[in-house]
Amino acid sequence: MKIFFSTLLVIGSLLITGCTAITSANMQSAPDCTEDRIATTEQEIAALFDRWNQSLQTGDPQKVVANYAGRSILLPTVSNKPRLTPAEKADYFHHFLENQPSGEINMRQIEIDGNMAVDSGLYTFYFAKTGEKVRARYSFVYRRDGKQWLIISHHSSAMPEK
Repeated sequence: MKIFFSTLLVIGSLLITGCTAITSANMQSAPDCTEDRIATTEQEIAALFDRWNQSLQTGDPQKVVANYAGRSILLPTVSNKPRLTPAEKADYFHHFLENQPSGEINMRQIEIDGNMAVDSGLYTFYFAKTGEKVRARYSFVYRRDGKQWLIISHHSSAMPEK
């Protein structure tokens, strides 16, 4: 599992920074692929979910979308359509927020590599309007844009077993 997250971080870093050379032996970026590294903690990365969850509480889709980088992907829990643009994400969250969701992390694993971080695990959404509860798997991939951490990839899928 750790190899998966490390590989995901390296590949994500290379895609974002435009680096193309990878050594096949250990999936590390080539020496000519440098970037400024930001010291961060798991607690800081964990707090990014809290920021995202608090934006859900506002009921404003634009505040939720503000957590995402301009070039990012949302693979949502309750829609089959990948959301690539800010407008597509806002459309998804407009409908998602109608049921007044609130998320809670059940378990997580955080991996950090410089300006990239992955927070993956299980969460539960509670919907105040309907009383429904949905357990799901999630992955947030974050990249620091120089000022703040933004989501570049968010995948969420309902748990297959009830």
